[in-house]
Amino acid sequence: MVGLGLGLWVSLPLAQGDAKGPTIGVDEIKEGMKGYGLTVFKGTRPERFDVEVVGVVRNFRPGQDLIMVKTPHPRLNITRNVRGMSGSPIYLDGRLAGAYAYSWSTFPIEPVAGVTPIAPMLVELRRPMPPGFWPLEGGQGVPGAPAASAAQQRHQTSLTSFDGVPGEYDLTKHAQQVAARVGLAPDGTRPVLAVATPMFLTGVGDRTARALRTLFEPLGFEPMQVGAGQGTAGTPEHYENGGVLGVQFIRGDLSAGGIGTATYVEGRKVAGFGHPMMEAGDTSFPACVGQIFWINASELHSSKIGECTRPLGTVIQDRQSAIVVDETKVAPTFPVRVEILGVVGAPKTVWNAEVAEDRFMTPSLTAAVLGAAVEGTVSERRDVTWQLRSKLVVAGHGNVELEDVGVSLGGTPDSGDWQGSRVVRTVGDILNNPWQRVRLERLEATFTVRFSRDLWRLRGVELLDPVVDAGERVRIRLKLLEVAGPEQSRTVEVRIPTELAGKEVDIEILPGHEVPQDLAPPESLPELLANAPRLSHAMKAVVLQIRVPGFGVAYRGKVTQRLPHFALDALRPATSDTGPDSYPSYVRTVVPLDRYLEGRDRVRVRVRASR
Repeated sequence: MVGLGLGLWVSLPLAQGDAKGPTIGVDEIKEGMKGYGLTVFKGTRPERFDVEVVGVVRNFRPGQDLIMVKTPHPRLNITRNVRGMSGSPIYLDGRLAGAYAYSWSTFPIEPVAGVTPIAPMLVELRRPMPPGFWPLEGGQGVPGAPAASAAQQRHQTSLTSFDGVPGEYDLTKHAQQVAARVGLAPDGTRPVLAVATPMFLTGVGDRTARALRTLFEPLGFEPMQVGAGQGTAGTPEHYENGGVLGVQFIRGDLSAGGIGTATYVEGRKVAGFGHPMMEAGDTSFPACVGQIFWINASELHSSKIGECTRPLGTVIQDRQSAIVVDETKVAPTFPVRVEILGVVGAPKTVWNAEVAEDRFMTPSLTAAVLGAAVEGTVSERRDVTWQLRSKLVVAGHGNVELEDVGVSLGGTPDSGDWQGSRVVRTVGDILNNPWQRVRLERLEATFTVRFSRDLWRLRGVELLDPVVDAGERVRIRLKLLEVAGPEQSRTVEVRIPTELAGKEVDIEILPGHEVPQDLAPPESLPELLANAPRLSHAMKAVVLQIRVPGFGVAYRGKVTQRLPHFALDALRPATSDTGPDSYPSYVRTVVPLDRYLEGRDRVRVRVRASR
């Protein structure tokens, strides 16, 4: 009904014999022209505000002009430029001119804004999805369009892709890469700024909100904590010009998403914002109709405070001039369930959320869900020992079971700590793998906490056998210190390899969780998934490590240890630049412990020469 109503409204001038169309181009816009805009100041219904043209800025962005306007209004005279008003439609001479989108200053003293012309926004509104666009079509493509090849589907990359080695995903580096590509963060050196997108956060604590700000502020978002609203009662069933247009990244017991304004509805599609969200191109984030609680005035920058109230459609385009939502599309998401064990009397111990699927957003949001669940349940400043067991279900590839553990002094892990967890790294590796696109079906996690410090600190070591024969065992006494209580000792042994006869040998003593396994770099998604649970040695263990002559080789998914140096040339292909990866060769002895170990040390042993 909203789209039909709009269609009747814009055609009224033509029905009365007026040759003017429903939109106005920048060539017709003159200084001093007056009109109005539509936006939601409070609730869900758009309201008018006055507009007066200051001028037209030519070639503001590539192939795109900008209309400069004043917006005199009792509320806007106080709030001036407002984050969340992006996309508010601006009408001049009774015709749609464009979308409120830019500001000229971080500290504005009068309500002046930049308006993106409607013409480039309509181009994006009518742009078709590319053939085989994976997230929405599952490789099937647009009806009537040629199907994408398997190679095209497999290697589709985007602005949010991770540029790194498979199996070595790093969320912090990924965030830096995306921020550098997007370039939407506030920058005082730029005279004109896109009006930032408020990111509403509900059901999250201060530490989780702080972690999300670190990740998303450089992308042009403004994370802020708000409360849950009253559901869908009174919310429009479709988008409307000037209404709230939201993007949902997380929904459920906690939620996170962006808020802006719808500019123009055409059938079941709508263009909004008037500037990019991340300029990610073809995309697939869940969209929503929302409500506004209030416009918070600030000398630095004012912001709408609101939330999503009705899921509706998918953001299918994120371009220079607009984002585009299609009400008929369903965005890919997956459920996350986190259960907290070991906390007596907590009012909530099971958390459920639905997370959007994206190469950058999903690892970030997964870390946020874990952090929010732990922060909301285990609000303690006591020492804790914790364990996180996770099961990732990957469509077509079965389950990946992972374990994260740790000891936190003075409280549970901070929300930012989850960004480097095994489960978040694995989620990032899966979604950014270079071989094939896959779906995450669900994530189930159990966080178990004990209010004790199950930790040994390695205070020192004592070498009991400073001189030995090759092939014999060396005894080393570990001096272990717990939180409270006397120092304890544990004697461990390691055999000296025979080829080290006549040499002085260093033996490293290391925590098991810090010593990586000798794994071949993955060359397929199944190999990546197989490697994920085996990245390090046992969590509760000490590793005794000795460097030996020769080297190990990882090649085509296989690992061979302790090869002679000449073997590398023999293994190197003559017709390819892809050869084996070599690494130092070690002999390791793993000794289980009853607690986690912190600290490392080293001893030197003299090995007698062979007789």
